Amino acid sequence: MSDEDKLQLLRSRIDALDEKIQGLISERAVQALEVARVKHAGGIEANYYRPEREAEILGKVAARNQGPLANEEIVRLFREIMSVCRALEQPMKIGFLGPDGTFTQAAALKHFGRSVQTLPLMTIDQVFHDVDSGALDYGVVPVENSTEGVISHTLDLFINSPVKICGEIELRIHHHLLGLAESLRGVKRIYAHQQALAQCRLWLAAHTAGAELLPVSSNAEAARLAGQEPTAAAIAGDSAADIYQLKVLASNIEDEVNNTTRFLVIGRQDTAPSGNDKTSLLVTTRNRPGALSRLLEPFARNGISLTRIESRPARQGTWDYIFFMDVDGHVKDQTLRETLKELEAEASLVKILGSYPKAVL
Repeated sequence: MSDEDKLQLLRSRIDALDEKIQGLISERAVQALEVARVKHAGGIEANYYRPEREAEILGKVAARNQGPLANEEIVRLFREIMSVCRALEQPMKIGFLGPDGTFTQAAALKHFGRSVQTLPLMTIDQVFHDVDSGALDYGVVPVENSTEGVISHTLDLFINSPVKICGEIELRIHHHLLGLAESLRGVKRIYAHQQALAQCRLWLAAHTAGAELLPVSSNAEAARLAGQEPTAAAIAGDSAADIYQLKVLASNIEDEVNNTTRFLVIGRQDTAPSGNDKTSLLVTTRNRPGALSRLLEPFARNGISLTRIESRPARQGTWDYIFFMDVDGHVKDQTLRETLKELEAEASLVKILGSYPKAVL
């Protein structure tokens, strides 16, 4: 058999597989519509997005993957299949910190897939408000970066908001220098979000030392401004380059190669256990010696891993603090439930911000 014959045979097999895959996707879509019909007929509350169910499915997808596609790639494909099937049941509105082209939008699309309507909002406060009011199904907000730490304003909004954390997203952040200039030598000023400037400070010092650095509300806004000035540039991601028609003057300029931002999905309902969960808490205590030690002791005694703790000043009194904690497990797990009872005996207030599946790839 000649090489051309072999190629023709392989192409025929691929065509047959494509036809089979397409048929199976269509069959899955039919089943999704049937799920919606059963829910409607039975008067079952129509939560078309089930974070714990989708996390469970994606976990199984990664576990049974035998290559050659990487886990991240096969999970991304199944996310899109679930997204388009979910949209047949009920299209969803997802708010994010805008404008279009931000990393927060990229995180929303990574988590929900592209068969949702993403709506850019100008402040994190508005995302919280519109989720709480029901104008949005869910919102996506940044909460921390691996090199620059927490976004304090996001944590502060949880103090008085009734919204729940329903999920988390981890997004590798690659910053590019974008502009209209032909080269770096033509760049006189650089727009970027303050966090992006911080995450690229060493590269900027080495390659654009003479340029003026101007912080703005978002990297997408930076790209918009750079598109209006021939001698300006912006720090932003791939999508911003496409949206605002800018050249990539330098790629991957972040100082840390593993630069990652964590985002939270916020909604109005509690999330059921997925089997691999995290719980976020807001805790206050009286200002007295050993107060924090007493708060942490129940977790150590019951073998609960505390993965993050952040303190924020309480607004009610001078030198009083609120603690934000992330712990392993779901609030419905017996061990964590008993631990929280012990915590409540020591704390002035324990507010459960949400139990939700850990980020999947």
